[in-house]
Amino acid sequence: MNNIKSLPLVIGLGELLWDCFEDERRPGGAPANVAFQANQLGCLGTVVTRVGQDDLGTELLEFLKEQGLSVDHVQIDASFPTGTVTVKYSDANDPQYTIHEHVAWDHLEFNEDLAALMPQSQAVCFGTLAQREAGSREAIHQCLSATNENCLVVYDVNLRQHYYERSWIERSLTAAKMVKLNQDEAGKLGEVLGLSADGLEQFANHVQGEYGLEAVCITRGAEGCLIYAGDQEFNIPGSPVEVADAVGAGDAFTAALISRRLLGWGWEQAALFANRIGGLVASQPGAMPVLKQEFEQISQEIQNS
Repeated sequence: MNNIKSLPLVIGLGELLWDCFEDERRPGGAPANVAFQANQLGCLGTVVTRVGQDDLGTELLEFLKEQGLSVDHVQIDASFPTGTVTVKYSDANDPQYTIHEHVAWDHLEFNEDLAALMPQSQAVCFGTLAQREAGSREAIHQCLSATNENCLVVYDVNLRQHYYERSWIERSLTAAKMVKLNQDEAGKLGEVLGLSADGLEQFANHVQGEYGLEAVCITRGAEGCLIYAGDQEFNIPGSPVEVADAVGAGDAFTAALISRRLLGWGWEQAALFANRIGGLVASQPGAMPVLKQEFEQISQEIQNS
């Protein structure tokens, strides 16, 4: 059994919330999903976020604790409620989100606790949404500045509704070593950054060169993913699955890619694994299904293939 202190520390930095469907609610929030899945993938997943001093916040903390995640770095806000998102479907592959404002994770604060935690991390995943308020945006970038030089900082773009601006995106790209986004977001990002990129390869090469990134990963749903790392390019085909709902599948992909890169896997093998993990999560309801044994089985299959 691994000593918990020897496990790589993977921090999900940003929103933790309830995804509210028509008939139920489930824990979610992209960085929290990444930390949750990293924990199932053999890392020490930790969420850095803020919840309200309310029943919804208490329930989220209890859920994380039940799944073996530390809640030591989840701040409690006495003024703002725990975050919620309304999720609706016209298509299982394309969930529509209404992200409610004036919530606790919009008010994350950088403090002594986070100043001590961040240098210990082997990887940090953050996104755009939790930067929609100036205070939380500054806190996130203070956290990133406090990481050590070997930390794998991953910007999982996650453009939602109107909650993004060019300056936030450029600052985030500059702070990251790897960027992950989906095909639609690549198109939007090209427009926001004023790129006249002809196709995904030119887009990825420009973003890598302009912002000093080690890798750009573009997911394409059932079609798999593209990885551009330096002068290497990998086109990894998807694995067909019956989608239950796509909420959290991209975050599971990100967590899988991070976890295997930290273990020293090459890009191609890590991306094959990440595709399989993202597909498996898409075949299950909710963003945080408990699948630790299934993940381990897939890991063994890929290592042995």
